[in-house]
Amino acid sequence: MQKEYKTIKEISGPLVFVEKTEPVSYGELVQVSLPDGSTKRGQVLDTSHDIVVVQIFEGTSGIDKQSGVKFLGETIKINLSKDMLGRIMSGAGEPIDGGAPIIPEERLEIIGAAINPYSRDSPLEFIQTGISTIDGLNTLVMGQKLPIFSGAGLPHNDISLQIARQAQTLGTDRDFAVVFCAMGITDEEAQYFMADFERTGALSRAVVFMNLASDPAVERLITPRMALTTAEYLAFEKGYDVLVILTDMTNYCEALRQIGAAREEVPGRRGYPGYMYTDLAQIYERAGLIKGKSGSVTQIPILTMPGDDITHPIPDLTGYITEGQIVVSRELHRKGLYPPNFVLPSLSRLMNAGIGDKKTREDHKQVSDQLYAGYAEGNDLRGLVAIVGKEALSERDQKLLEFADEFESLFVTQGREENRTIEDTLEIGWGMLSKLPESALTRIDRKTLEKYHPAYRKSK
Repeated sequence: MQKEYKTIKEISGPLVFVEKTEPVSYGELVQVSLPDGSTKRGQVLDTSHDIVVVQIFEGTSGIDKQSGVKFLGETIKINLSKDMLGRIMSGAGEPIDGGAPIIPEERLEIIGAAINPYSRDSPLEFIQTGISTIDGLNTLVMGQKLPIFSGAGLPHNDISLQIARQAQTLGTDRDFAVVFCAMGITDEEAQYFMADFERTGALSRAVVFMNLASDPAVERLITPRMALTTAEYLAFEKGYDVLVILTDMTNYCEALRQIGAAREEVPGRRGYPGYMYTDLAQIYERAGLIKGKSGSVTQIPILTMPGDDITHPIPDLTGYITEGQIVVSRELHRKGLYPPNFVLPSLSRLMNAGIGDKKTREDHKQVSDQLYAGYAEGNDLRGLVAIVGKEALSERDQKLLEFADEFESLFVTQGREENRTIEDTLEIGWGMLSKLPESALTRIDRKTLEKYHPAYRKSK
């Protein structure tokens, strides 16, 4: 029989400090009985010889020193079923779409583990997002974790929804699913997300978790773990290729800092807990493929960089753990471009493993390198033009300057509903490269040039 303790010593923010209990385990679920007869749920955050720290999911309002505390002897679990596809859940894993409760096929703990390195399979398959700046130059590979670094006021929500709608694997008959996890979003954003999923029909293959800004910060810490446990179940038990979109990881880290301050921990960089790297790694490392299993988990974490500072602890630590980054540019956004993905500081470290013959197309790598080189050089020339004027440039430099403008207007810019195939993306690239002199195409070999360059294809 479970004992009820009435030994609450202190209440601080979302935390309750209970003394003189029997031994309890880290992460154990707690039920708190309030004087008015209602109950609240919590979780053991820390335990020592004489004090147990409990974080309360619904906030500590109404709890006083007369409240009773029960330790339930189990950790947080989520009800899992294939029927979760097409459903919208709260950040605590409860349905909020007015539908029936989830009848579980399994109940699993949400504190998962990183995939054993020995059991990991190498990511090798291309995922098409329909966005040229990602597919063409910073390719997403199945099992990869590729974050999007954005800033306040930039259209990362639109980009995340477009990826959720359009993402698909090519050349495989496996089922594809999306787990969309929103943390610390406003009611307005939540309505926008739900309306878009329902309008486009993308909800039919998605499981959506919504944690609102008005929800307790403590709930924000369990929401991504709920989402990832669902993704792992669909991937490794049901054989789905699952894309997990986590937005916004900055809100998650702010909740982590808030809880750390309530526990009176010694802060690390900029007030964030010293263990934030470990905590983020526990989330990001739950992506990948497992040998002998048919499914996969791919992650796109999205974060807003405070002050557009890429050296801030959140993007800095995220960059260490993940395999590249897509950078959303405020300058391109001001020019009216969508999506304002800036390819020069962007990178996909696993790109080469997922492109090429029988995956995308044999010319993909060379076209990507040439487009990047041409845009980088043209972008640098813009600074020179501001000093010496366009007339002072050589004919070659003027063509590269025009190439940079065309790259932004044709390759980067596309509609919010526009879903480009990888062939579309490469053909747009070849169309732009054909306007440069052949002597400038130093990243493309002769054989590829004669096979794919528009001038040679017309003459055949």
